Amino acid sequence: MRPIRLRLPATSANLGPGFDTAGLAMALYLTIDAVAPQTPGAPVFAIEATGRNADRCARTGNNMILDTYRDLLDRAGRPLAPLDLRIDNQIPLGMGCGSSAAARLAGVLLANHFGGLGWDRQACMDEAARREGHPDNVAACVLGAMTVSAISDGSVVAATCAQGLSWKLLLAFPSASLSTEKARALLPYHYSRADAVMNVQRTALLVAAFALGRGDLLRVAMQDRIHQPYRMDACPLLGRLLPLAGGPGILGVALSGAGPGVLLVLETAAAVPEIAARIRRAAEDPELEIIETAIGGGASQSFPEALSSGASE
Repeated sequence: MRPIRLRLPATSANLGPGFDTAGLAMALYLTIDAVAPQTPGAPVFAIEATGRNADRCARTGNNMILDTYRDLLDRAGRPLAPLDLRIDNQIPLGMGCGSSAAARLAGVLLANHFGGLGWDRQACMDEAARREGHPDNVAACVLGAMTVSAISDGSVVAATCAQGLSWKLLLAFPSASLSTEKARALLPYHYSRADAVMNVQRTALLVAAFALGRGDLLRVAMQDRIHQPYRMDACPLLGRLLPLAGGPGILGVALSGAGPGVLLVLETAAAVPEIAARIRRAAEDPELEIIETAIGGGASQSFPEALSSGASE
């Protein structure tokens, strides 16, 4: 089986009001070079990892990419093909940047390739979304840019826009991570009609803002009453940064996915160093980690013949 290279973007889900439906691909990527080892007696899995959280990415046990790969091949009744992986990771783990969606999608794509499943992009997206439990991050990871999605009859229905937008993005991270499961456990089961209507209105504005490049709408369009108020105690950075929305250079602010990271959308010509300093003052943390990025493209796969089985050498 020929080698494969995968490139999958980080994603920020919800964007404020678009709970479990809106997602934004960002130009921070998980890149995986995968080959079937030719060395007799080589381990089933070997990983060479670089980049962010390289130690965690290099584990062959409790690895979401490999767990997805193994489980999908088993369910499909296909033999487990050994893999050598070279991973370069730019996606923060446990910070609300879609690391699990990228990992699960990677596992599905690897199983599809090395297991000869013959699935198309839609089938791969459906399987990854099923494993995630919601489509927002997966759809944005697959399609890129700003994506809205829904599940209908077990399949993801999605559309994407904002491919040409040049708005700058900043991500601000506290020191401690937060699992999606814990963040979801904070949410109520019922909402008032007023809160539901407020979010429907903002979500409609959100889509229009990205589709039309209307940054002036984002201060209002990224407001939320469905999940952010209930996650504020677990994600205190959000409460400190929300008042910055609509200030000089800052179009909108929202929790990135389930948090605890915070996404800030900036004007194209915004002065990032000045805004970063403003963010750190608001957070009362001069060492606060801030990453600058941009709207990213969707997942890609290629087949470089030059890849060698080097992870286990």
